[in-house]
Amino acid sequence: MSAEATNPVSAAEAATTDVAVRRRGRARIDLRRLGRAALLGATAGPAPRDRLPDAIGHVAEAHRAHHPEADLTVLGRAYVLAESSHRGQFRKSGEAYITHPLAVTLILAELGAETTTLTASLLHDTVEDTEVTLDQVRREFGDEVAYLVDGVTKVEKIDYGAAAEPETFRKMLVATGSDVRVMSIKLADRLHNMRTLGVMRPEKQARIAKVTRDVLIPLAERLGVQALKTELEDLVFSILHPEEYETTRALIADHPGAATALDGVADRVTAVLREADVDAEVLVRPRHFVSVHRVRLKRGELRGCDFGRLLVLVAEDADCYAVLGELHTCFTPVISEFKDFIAAPKFNLYQSLHTAIAAPDGAVAEVLIRTHRMHKVAEAGVVALGNPHVGQEPDGAAAPGTGPDDGERVDPTRPGWLSRLLDWQQSAPDPDTFWTSLRADLAEDDEITVFRADGSAPGTISLPAGASCVDAAYAQHGDAAHACLGARVNGRLAPLSTVLGDGDTVQLLLAQDTVSGPSPEWLDHARTPAARIAITGWLRAHPESSAPPAAPRDPRPQVSVPTDRRGGAELHAEPVDGEPPAAARPAGCCTPVPPDEITGFRVRGGSVTVHRARCSAVDAMRGLGREPVTVRWGDTPQGRVTLVAESFGRPGLLADLTEAIAGFGAAVVSANVEPPSEQRVRHTYTLHLPDAAGLGALMRAMRDVPGVYDVSRARHSGDLG
Repeated sequence: MSAEATNPVSAAEAATTDVAVRRRGRARIDLRRLGRAALLGATAGPAPRDRLPDAIGHVAEAHRAHHPEADLTVLGRAYVLAESSHRGQFRKSGEAYITHPLAVTLILAELGAETTTLTASLLHDTVEDTEVTLDQVRREFGDEVAYLVDGVTKVEKIDYGAAAEPETFRKMLVATGSDVRVMSIKLADRLHNMRTLGVMRPEKQARIAKVTRDVLIPLAERLGVQALKTELEDLVFSILHPEEYETTRALIADHPGAATALDGVADRVTAVLREADVDAEVLVRPRHFVSVHRVRLKRGELRGCDFGRLLVLVAEDADCYAVLGELHTCFTPVISEFKDFIAAPKFNLYQSLHTAIAAPDGAVAEVLIRTHRMHKVAEAGVVALGNPHVGQEPDGAAAPGTGPDDGERVDPTRPGWLSRLLDWQQSAPDPDTFWTSLRADLAEDDEITVFRADGSAPGTISLPAGASCVDAAYAQHGDAAHACLGARVNGRLAPLSTVLGDGDTVQLLLAQDTVSGPSPEWLDHARTPAARIAITGWLRAHPESSAPPAAPRDPRPQVSVPTDRRGGAELHAEPVDGEPPAAARPAGCCTPVPPDEITGFRVRGGSVTVHRARCSAVDAMRGLGREPVTVRWGDTPQGRVTLVAESFGRPGLLADLTEAIAGFGAAVVSANVEPPSEQRVRHTYTLHLPDAAGLGALMRAMRDVPGVYDVSRARHSGDLG
């Protein structure tokens, strides 16, 4: 079965009784007290058709609190099907299995989920664990409920083996891209399983807790469901870090005066706002265990006010700033603690003003200021948004995947990070790559928005915090970013390694040739899975970029001759018509180096001039009736080449270029810098390379120098090479 169970009262629930802090006014969403509620009457038989089964009375009560006009008939039918199909199944604790879907549904009802979500939640394990089929669910409850149930149904382990868990999450995330309610059900399902995990073996508890920590908690954070995220954090904390958890629990239990300290500040804040005629509710919010642990690590010794925060709820956005003004006027503000997430909401829908104030007695209290609607979204996230497709289709609840012509109905509330995830997962067919990339992607806990300088739609690119120009290049251009040379960030030339900030403007510079490719060093600067997967794929497909393949052996007799008297690579030329071996040298027009494909021609004096095979001089020589001479590279890896660097003029550019060249051990034989023209400068270098195989890496290093937008091999008159 898909859910584990044990004693329905978790350690986190029991511990919260030690730290109960008085709250005022509106009751805060609190999931910790709900573990047993769904168990009451759960094993009762089906109720008469004219009334709701008693077993889901708690669900109905919680649902009606948020949706007074909701039609509960469909919930009754869903319960009857779930109870009858799960009858005879038991959890590992011995409880009737129906208690699990009831508890999951109650969690979502408390968060304010609408009726369709609750219906799917009651049925979420039926297709996976019973004889009920998806077609049966569709016939009785419609396409939308069937889509949600299918989205949270695991793939068969018999089909996927060890890849079952990664592929289940892939399937679930793809379904979430069309309807975020799929992930809402999964998060509530995992919360109830974590609450009741103690009966499992310690090693299995640890495995489930690690997946919860690495995948589910970041998803809850990104979807803004803080009420689920905070309890999941505490439960994971108690399993993976039992010693720190017990230390934190004891620390909270040893500070019973925390409530009094915050209550005193709350009374003064209430009085100040009342005198200013600002209608507001002032509540005391105790910190959860992980939050207390983090504050202790940050501040060391904790004082009373550190065990909680004040929450001020108002009616309108403008009232939030009115409260802020009064607090900063009547108390001493801690300016470094001020953050405005109303003017600039977080990527997970979160909005609030954060500040901290110092009372006359020196106590410092953190304060959160938000409207009632902001508070609901902050606690319930996407769950509070209800059906994301209401009003999207004129005929009502068409199923995802059956409406638009393209076969996909995209959730209009789909956040940018989810769109990016859905894009890169298509390039990660390997389950291990997907699983590793997913965890790395979710580990990024913030998001930035950068603007495209070209003005094309869409005008913005969403990236994780810490992303570089490499990430922006692949987000904007896909595989075409392989040819990226550099970027302009906020109008200034910058290397691809530049880390972008929120609000930056980015213009990516691409090479005109189609043979350019990413350097392995790009992986050091890539933060997004899309960029890393694309770069890794290119490097695997082009192993010659770092280790050129050995040249095939030619069965014809070869004669080794000393070639470039200036220390270039060794060449082999085939004798022609019995003539003695001729000296071979690289042509100055295209300066070939190993492992270029080459051909040679005899010139005056009997020597052989060697050209790159694509050099236009080859066609010219053939047009004159010259017969090519077979030439091959010898074993000497060194070579000589002429490179042209195109750049924008700036101070220190020549020094930076020569430093990049020296970093590869190349010797500058000659250099020429042409006078600037329209702020552009052309540098021409003839270089002696100790190992010609490193030419590609050297050219990429020169392109990475700020100001350089292209580096190419020398092109003389008529040369196409």
